[in-house]
Amino acid sequence: MVNAGSSSVKLRLLGEADAVLAERDLPAAHGRFDAAALVAAFAAMGEADAVGHRVVHGGTAFQGSVRLDAGVVAQLRALIDLAPLHLPASLAAMEAVAAVRPHLPAVACFDTAFHRTLPAEAATYALPAEWRQRYGLRRFGFHGLAHAYAARAAAALLARDPAGLRVVTCHLGAGASLAAVLGGRSIDTTMGFTPLEGLVMATRAGSVDPGLLLWLQEHAGIPPRVLTTALDERSGLLALAGTADMREVLGGVAAGERRAQLALGVYVHRLRAAVAAMVAALGGLDALVFSGGVGEHAPEVRSAAASGLGFLGVALDAAANRAAVAVDADVSAPGAPVHTLVIVAREDVEIAAEVRRVLGSGP
Repeated sequence: MVNAGSSSVKLRLLGEADAVLAERDLPAAHGRFDAAALVAAFAAMGEADAVGHRVVHGGTAFQGSVRLDAGVVAQLRALIDLAPLHLPASLAAMEAVAAVRPHLPAVACFDTAFHRTLPAEAATYALPAEWRQRYGLRRFGFHGLAHAYAARAAAALLARDPAGLRVVTCHLGAGASLAAVLGGRSIDTTMGFTPLEGLVMATRAGSVDPGLLLWLQEHAGIPPRVLTTALDERSGLLALAGTADMREVLGGVAAGERRAQLALGVYVHRLRAAVAAMVAALGGLDALVFSGGVGEHAPEVRSAAASGLGFLGVALDAAANRAAVAVDADVSAPGAPVHTLVIVAREDVEIAAEVRRVLGSGP
């Protein structure tokens, strides 16, 4: 499995029952990584039967995972403008792996595919019909592999049938998004046409008044390319606290730094509001799931978010929450109407399942 993200490239070799046989994580600041290092790491991990690549954006062309070939790669290159921080990294990773294993079957697994079940009211922007039809403007949603796994793992942890389960999955990492999952299907999410919409992230602003951006173009003379770079790479926690690392933000909060306190406040405010919006889409809530680098490793963020969601039935056990770091756990307070869970992100498991399905070696 090759997961080329906005802050790292994760390599995993899975065996029987999805056991991790080898793993490597390589740095990829703003989606850029050392291709030679990736080739060396991939070659050192051992033989594989196939490779699955996580691909952030499939646009309207890809509704599910597909086997990679030159035509698919060409279509992906045409989509780069939709996810300029992610797609170039995925394409570079595909090229690097193909160089070292040219005959290895490869499958592209799309984060947008899980959200293909969004109902029209959740997927549609209130824009002129001509624009929507001509340019394929709609809300796609992202982190689908992570959300799909988290929702299934939540049902398993609770020993519940996923068919009727109402789950809000919070994938909080360098990129961050929520999904409203009903019976295993995505019915709403916070990211939209691109991965810029929604929550405050490490270096991404999240949702911003479009009028503000138009004002900057017209009155400040800031060109679109500069705006794109700023929104993708110079905003979010980095802009508020001077660091994109939530661990450093939390350290600053503990030290009484005002910038860090503001950054965490803005982050949590947006997170709480978005959780409530997802619950509204579901018509109620059975489980709230935290996953991803921040979701798994920052009990302080989980606690801060939950402290404003008591009206939804969310309440944490303080000791259980502090103890749950990078482990699957139920951190709910005894008797809480809603289960709050920590689920370790396993996009590699979702990707492996898709690879087997596409290549005909699995269900």
